[in-house]
Amino acid sequence: MQNLLSEIRGCEVCKAHLPLEPRPIVAGAKNSKIIVIGQAPGRKAHVENKPWDDPSGRKLREWLGVTDEDFYDPNNFGIIPMGFCYPGKGKSGDLPPRKECAPLWHPRVWEEFKNVKLILLIGKYAQDQYLGEQAKKNLTENVLHHKEFLPKYFVLPHPSPVNRFWRSKNPWFEEDVVGELQELVAKILK
Repeated sequence: MQNLLSEIRGCEVCKAHLPLEPRPIVAGAKNSKIIVIGQAPGRKAHVENKPWDDPSGRKLREWLGVTDEDFYDPNNFGIIPMGFCYPGKGKSGDLPPRKECAPLWHPRVWEEFKNVKLILLIGKYAQDQYLGEQAKKNLTENVLHHKEFLPKYFVLPHPSPVNRFWRSKNPWFEEDVVGELQELVAKILK
């Protein structure tokens, strides 16, 4: 597993399309229990070479009901985004993840994981990729019907502060769904 992660961290396949030098961010261990599949690292993650170490990450850990120590333990959580490098800034947040990463690396990473109990699909890019035909018409519908994707997947909106409007329009998510997620995560990590 560590050899593969080192190989991924050295990837430069989409170098010509990135605003900064390639710096693929990925984490995990053979025994990772919960896999986090998000969009792509943000600029801060790129600079610090640490995933989810920003307001989005704090909100995600709050939703999961875990400490930083729990989250960054690779035996608990593996992190394989849809795009491994910071894609650059767009009009309303970061650009979409590069399309090269997931088909190139995800199948190989999945071969290495031996103890996965749950896969968190964060945001529409991850949900479209992994849910395929099962996906509903939009992210809200996916999250509303999250139980249909269990026990394998738990679908979530992106925890970015940019998404605060989605959360305010859908209070049922933090009132009901987050509690279910926390119970499930606590059971898996026990």
